[in-house]
Amino acid sequence: LDQIEETESEIIIGSMVSLRQLELHRGLNNYTQNSVRDAVKDIVGVQFRNLATVGGSIWGRFGFSDVLTVFLAMDTYVELYQGGRIPLREFARQKPDQDILVRLIVRKSRGTFAYASVRNQSTDFPVIACAASVVDGEYRFAAGARPQKAMLLTDEAHLFSGGLSDDSIAAFAKYAAERIPTGSNIRAHADYRSRLIGVLCKRLFDTIKEAQ
Repeated sequence: LDQIEETESEIIIGSMVSLRQLELHRGLNNYTQNSVRDAVKDIVGVQFRNLATVGGSIWGRFGFSDVLTVFLAMDTYVELYQGGRIPLREFARQKPDQDILVRLIVRKSRGTFAYASVRNQSTDFPVIACAASVVDGEYRFAAGARPQKAMLLTDEAHLFSGGLSDDSIAAFAKYAAERIPTGSNIRAHADYRSRLIGVLCKRLFDTIKEAQ
């Protein structure tokens, strides 16, 4: 459970894999264009990332979780001891119970990924965390540290029906800022978080457009 296994179709991450292992794993970061590395590199420090596990980060469904946010943007499943394999997006909506998280499975669907966050200082919890992707033609945007747990937004409004363009990216960024609920806490006000969602959404899809 403390290893990352890679097959032709999947990347299988044991629940006891450390965040530092995620940060350094070549196969995982090659597949995600270093999005996983970008998501975990600012979490406290190397000593902490050597101890914190992916299982703890995903199972907790913490409102501040960079890890949950970045994996929501992928074709990701969780394997539960009793519940079997279910999509991460479904697991994220569930309330914690007594089941055990065994593994995280990332399907190597054809995709392009990008991740960004805003922090008041380098090792603080994020003010907002965002991940964007295009996976098998599906446009996805995940926002975490709202300060609620991460949620996934897809292009149900078909704003990207004509593909990635400056106009469609701007329209989806506005759509995301309006559709994703935010709240206030000691780090930031809800209005500021909503504005950041729009800004980061546009930047991330601009990055994906350039990568494609």
